[in-house]
Amino acid sequence: MTRKTRADAEHNRRRIVAVARAAFAAEGLDLPMREIARRAGLGVATVHRHFPSRADLVTAALAEHVAACRADMQAALGEPDAWRALSGTVRRFAERRLRDRGLNEALFGSHPAAAAFAADRREQARALRRLVDRARAAGVVRPDVCVDDVRVCLAAIASFRLTHSAAGLHRLVGLLLTSLAADHGRAADSAHTVSAPPYATVPAGLPPSSPVTAPSSAPPPAT
Repeated sequence: MTRKTRADAEHNRRRIVAVARAAFAAEGLDLPMREIARRAGLGVATVHRHFPSRADLVTAALAEHVAACRADMQAALGEPDAWRALSGTVRRFAERRLRDRGLNEALFGSHPAAAAFAADRREQARALRRLVDRARAAGVVRPDVCVDDVRVCLAAIASFRLTHSAAGLHRLVGLLLTSLAADHGRAADSAHTVSAPPYATVPAGLPPSSPVTAPSSAPPPAT
């Protein structure tokens, strides 16, 4: 293989990954490989030469974002304020729900590509439990709140139908946090103090649930 051939191959690979990342984020992981090839301006055979299976392409497309999720959870564990750590994780999870459908599908484990991220899902689940235990010990959540309650909240966020504006999802998050908080006033304040980056940890093992429909007034991240 000549230097130019190698350079062309690397360019094609980067192009495929970039196109797949954007497509999976917007439309989910089941978008046909031929459609990825079409959007990349390449032949299907070229895509399969670089990524023999869909799982290979999904792993390459999401690897960077999964690493960002990992960093987000480490930052949450390092946050000294137990409520900010837990509520921030929930809010970042919701932000990722808006921005990256594919990452959500992969890290939930509902898609075959999730197998590549099994270790990450387990680590995120352990970290989430630590956040909940710390929040309960600090008295910032209700004394009866457990990690399963937080998972139910995340499942509600994950199943929310984005048929309206994002404001509805943000309202849902506020209501869920209020249901967890020992101090409802602080839960409301956190809506204005917690900043959410594009990607967040996605704890695995969430229960399956039916889609949550947006309210008519406004539509509102492993064991």
